[in-house]
Amino acid sequence: MTTTTLPSPVSAYVEATNSFNLDGFVALFDDDALVNDHRDEFIGKERIRAWAAREIIGYRVVLKIVNQRVVGNHVALKAEVDGDFDKKGLPSPLVLAFYFCLSGAKISALVIVNNKSAS
Repeated sequence: MTTTTLPSPVSAYVEATNSFNLDGFVALFDDDALVNDHRDEFIGKERIRAWAAREIIGYRVVLKIVNQRVVGNHVALKAEVDGDFDKKGLPSPLVLAFYFCLSGAKISALVIVNNKSAS
């Protein structure tokens, strides 16, 4: 699945992630945006930059979109995640859910979750 049907901030998020572009990645967020990853919150561009430099760009994360759902200014994206991080104990492939809230051309909130499979 390509990113052409995604809203531009989400498409640009995937592209910045996959090209390891830290400045482009951070530029996509509102000044007071919130990211929640591993149940840790990062609020504001400075903290988001530090998180992304370590966890996204630092681990050379690559996203392969599995599916997406767009409802208004909300986007639910599932993607196979790969990179140079420790994969011990993780499923293969690792599929994470990315929940975006958009404010115009910027990301105002992002929650990244490792959802459990339905039993």
